[in-house]
Amino acid sequence: MITLRAARLFTPTEEILSPVLHIEDGLISQVSSRSSAQLPAHGGELNFPDGIIVPGFLDLHIHGGAGVDLMNASHADLDRFGVFLATRGVTGYFPTTVAAPMDDTCRVLDRFADAIEVRIAANNSKQASARPLGIHLEGPFLSHLRCGVHLPENLRLPTLAAFDRLWQAARGHVRMMTIAPELPGALEVISAAASRNVLVSLGHSDADSAATLAAIAAGARHATHTFNAMRPLDHREPGILGETLTNSALSADIIADGIHVAPAIIRMFFQLKGPERSVLITDATSATGMPDGRYKLGAMEVEVKDGRCMLGGKLAGSVLTMDAAVRNTMRFAGLSLQQAVRSATLNPARATGFALGALHAGAEANLTVLSPQGEVITTISNGCRIS
Repeated sequence: MITLRAARLFTPTEEILSPVLHIEDGLISQVSSRSSAQLPAHGGELNFPDGIIVPGFLDLHIHGGAGVDLMNASHADLDRFGVFLATRGVTGYFPTTVAAPMDDTCRVLDRFADAIEVRIAANNSKQASARPLGIHLEGPFLSHLRCGVHLPENLRLPTLAAFDRLWQAARGHVRMMTIAPELPGALEVISAAASRNVLVSLGHSDADSAATLAAIAAGARHATHTFNAMRPLDHREPGILGETLTNSALSADIIADGIHVAPAIIRMFFQLKGPERSVLITDATSATGMPDGRYKLGAMEVEVKDGRCMLGGKLAGSVLTMDAAVRNTMRFAGLSLQQAVRSATLNPARATGFALGALHAGAEANLTVLSPQGEVITTISNGCRIS
């Protein structure tokens, strides 16, 4: 048994003062205030007098970090990457694809599926590391006009046959898919994906309002990196962005690095989407946590300088970490730490259907301890503390 004590705990929807949290066999066995806690007869104790216990962060959109590019990562690379994420408070993530030739994508999906299944088989392992939970397909069903740095030659029109090939290669571990709903065949693929409990996310899209509403009717429930690679807002044709910001049927995510989206727009995003439908992502690349230089993003090489990850004059992912995104959101949008934490924990978990992102008896012991300013003090993943 491990016992944690701290100044506060965010469930994240509620706050507990002077909390005591017990962990047994990788699960939370008790959460209570110090005054009502029953002290264990044995086991270690971790005391954080000024710390705040929060759920472990969940990143739904990430391409790499610590020099590891997920499209090219070995199993050893994925282990190292998971440890890096845990030092930033992340306990779960969705490895995210970059548009590539179909055969290459299927090989990557097979490797991601291996990593997820190893994580499931070793659920009681003693390794403290962020774990891959599901796969995010970003491409190949993206708009040529709004493809960002995804290579146009690797994009394709959505078909049920193509989606099923990707699904089979991933052995059913696709849990999120970004798609441009205006493409011919998109509605059929959206419906098929949603029926398999995939979070269908609208993005890399030039869709108008009608196409966006049709996609929602077909089963789309989310929007990818709001504002980026997305048709701009027009006062006569609000388009995909207008629906993303105002339609309560959609949750939406945003890259809160102050580079992809201006701080004032981040504040507007949180005001419009509200506390339950706002999700933080990083869109991080292999350059994250590394010095300026040149790094891989799939088959492409990006250049990082002064916090910007660029390719051919375009932003190509980020070097953002989730703990920094939480702190930025507090600063840019005026959110409390508790509100910002919810957007990195409970909200992404609920959007993707995982019973994660909350601290209560019976939950997996995935949590991080933060300073009042949102700095990571320590992380516990599957009941194991990161060293």
